[in-house]
Amino acid sequence: MLHSVADTIPTLEMALVFTARLSKLVLSNGRQPICGRQNQVLCSYFSSLNNNDDDDEVPVKKQRRFRAGFQDSLRIHVKAGTGGQGLPSKGGIGGRGGDVVIVGSKSIALHDVVKREPSKRYTAETGSDSRLFCLYAENAKPLEIPVPLGISAVSEDGKIIGEINKAKEKVVVARGGAGGCAANGFSAQRGQAHSITLDLKLIADVGFVGFPNAGKSTLLKAMSKANPKIASYPFTTVKPNIGVVEFEDFRRISLADLPGLVEGAHANIGMGHKFLKHVERTQLLLFIVDLHGFQLSPKHPKRTALETIILLYKELELYDADLIQKPAVLALNKCDLPNSYEVIQQIKSTFSNSETVMKYIESLPADWAPNSVINFDKIVPISAAKDPNSVRQLKNIIRQQLDVNVNYSEYLQEKSNHFVSSK
Repeated sequence: MLHSVADTIPTLEMALVFTARLSKLVLSNGRQPICGRQNQVLCSYFSSLNNNDDDDEVPVKKQRRFRAGFQDSLRIHVKAGTGGQGLPSKGGIGGRGGDVVIVGSKSIALHDVVKREPSKRYTAETGSDSRLFCLYAENAKPLEIPVPLGISAVSEDGKIIGEINKAKEKVVVARGGAGGCAANGFSAQRGQAHSITLDLKLIADVGFVGFPNAGKSTLLKAMSKANPKIASYPFTTVKPNIGVVEFEDFRRISLADLPGLVEGAHANIGMGHKFLKHVERTQLLLFIVDLHGFQLSPKHPKRTALETIILLYKELELYDADLIQKPAVLALNKCDLPNSYEVIQQIKSTFSNSETVMKYIESLPADWAPNSVINFDKIVPISAAKDPNSVRQLKNIIRQQLDVNVNYSEYLQEKSNHFVSSK
């Protein structure tokens, strides 16, 4: 017995101590049972050994749980309900199958749509059959799928079925089948069934556009309460970040910080092309440029601030010519660094009028030249990291430009609607 118990003790010293203590408790003949007091001593001794063993155990590392990345596209299968059967002998009409409808919601994201139905297959209910006691059968209720604002429902052949831009706005993505009636021989019709893509385009007031390391995330953090990742290497931002600017009069302006573009982004080079679609629904473009130029890596040529502006403008034009028609503000970042004043004056003089802009564009390679004249509503030097006053000035300019351009566009829309209704 002593041998078997001693084998369970981890060290030789502990085994000797255990044997000595046990010899005081057990008689030499080994036949006398251990009393209650002796049992308590043994139990306390074993518990102390267990405690010592626990102290020597290596703590188990907790597994890290990685959050899902930003999701702006989701493919789902929708199947509308089949209509109910008619009743030929009495002329009964079957109920219509349920539609599949997407509904706009402010408090939901695309990954929530997946959580609701992991299989990503949505099937509406079947319409009721016509019966003797209910000749006009009841229609099935539509199946509603909550989706975030900014969603476009796209069919398999690339056609846009509809868009969701407001809360509680609805779009039917699959129509239910008709119930049995005289027109179809009282035979129920199947509902539509197909796969669709829910394509998300962020709805923000201002969209940040710039090359990597221009200071977009730093500016977003300085202007709002957002906390994006900031580092000194390219492509720190790998997913769009949304921030909200709040003014003293409770006015709120939403900002969208998009991953940095590179030359050729319109042709799917880099990662910025994936997020260019989010600029489409912004009301104002904020070009953020490093005053001291940009170089992606030692293998790539270094571009000056002026060249960066032209290349950014050209990338947007190649992706979608309508984007460059939006109001735009140019923010010249990192003006706290040496030799910034000369660069600021050079850029301002170049973009002072259309003639100087065209003269500069003509001096560049032909594949750089945009098809339209570049025009910025405002050019603002800032230091997102070290000058809060310049950031505050930029916030006020953005608000001013939004108020002017939005009010003017609303005026033109109202005027156009009034002209159409008068005809």
